[in-house]
Amino acid sequence: MTWTGPKELKAQLTRLWERGELLRDAVTGNVRFPLRMSLKSPTSADITDRFNEVREWAAELAATSSVRVEWQELRHRVQGAQKLPACVWVETLEDALTWLGKRKDWERFSAQVSTTRQTHPALLPWLEKRPLQALELSVEWPQLLAVVTWLVDHQRPGIYLRQVDLPGVHSKFIEAHRGVLAELLDLALPVDAVDSGKTGISQFSARYGFLEKPTRIRFRVLDPSIRVVPGSVSPDLTLDADSFSRLDLDVQRVFITENETNFLAFPPACNAIVIFGAGYGWDALSRSRWLNNCSIHYWGDIDTHGFGILDQLRVHFDHVVSFLMDRATLDAHAVYWGSEDKPLRVDLHRLTPEERALYNDLRDNRIRLGLRLEQERIGFHWLAHRLHLLDGTGTSNSAALP
Repeated sequence: MTWTGPKELKAQLTRLWERGELLRDAVTGNVRFPLRMSLKSPTSADITDRFNEVREWAAELAATSSVRVEWQELRHRVQGAQKLPACVWVETLEDALTWLGKRKDWERFSAQVSTTRQTHPALLPWLEKRPLQALELSVEWPQLLAVVTWLVDHQRPGIYLRQVDLPGVHSKFIEAHRGVLAELLDLALPVDAVDSGKTGISQFSARYGFLEKPTRIRFRVLDPSIRVVPGSVSPDLTLDADSFSRLDLDVQRVFITENETNFLAFPPACNAIVIFGAGYGWDALSRSRWLNNCSIHYWGDIDTHGFGILDQLRVHFDHVVSFLMDRATLDAHAVYWGSEDKPLRVDLHRLTPEERALYNDLRDNRIRLGLRLEQERIGFHWLAHRLHLLDGTGTSNSAALP
């Protein structure tokens, strides 16, 4: 049977709820009720062929307590005069909430709207846009409003997030709700209190004027003659990015590797340090302009992402040379080949011709599907040999940057 019954009518209301339309009315003041429901009725042929089913359908609608049925009288050539439902109405919001079992949810959301209207009316557009998300946050809503109030009163505070001291707002609350708070604060704060150039959850602190946890750079001194720490030979050090940028070391060569074991086992080298890499995150290292006066050798995985990271590093230091990321190294370690799950597909424009050729072979699966060689799989003797060549020639790769 394709006629509209109580189940289908309730489904219509449910769709309104699930789209947030009913809750949205609490913000906008839109008057939706009485609400006429969509009704598909029996045809004249149905009355002839399925008369008993039609009577049952009409009786079921008439017995549905949450709706009002309007009837019309029809004169049928076989069955004579018949009264059938012409349209169905849900008279009030209360009827709809009762039928859906959503009265308590409506009351919670209405309370959120009322409180917000009194304290931060600028946030009402957010409640209108995201009513279902707001309802899910009904328990946390007072704390969220408290944070917004505090930021309005303490714009660009210059402290760490966990230093915000508000009753009922624990130390990790702001961090846990940065996504929604960003949307609320953008509405509540004046334009000059928001750094619009900082976007995304990771830049929440910078966007609203909080102190950020300092990015740290870890490095090892590879030349025992370079004494950074008195009494310590070739120390393993970690500095915040600003301190690292102010280092005054007698360094000519810098190696960067993404693997901690490679970092720790990297052999001694004259006038050199090795840095424990940070994947695609090179902004912190880019502050260290003294690296422009050093030769930089990047050692990453031989896979598409390894070359992607190299490409990004060259945004900041265009003189970087790849190290142990060549076809000879790949072929010499075929027994250790592995698989890359989600390879890059984009073109990389900062690679040398030799690097680009190998990258394209990997990306386009010309050697093997999803091929990768992780840097920690490369033999230590191969590393030592390449370093020896580097000491003798000044470069480990013959290709020059385009």
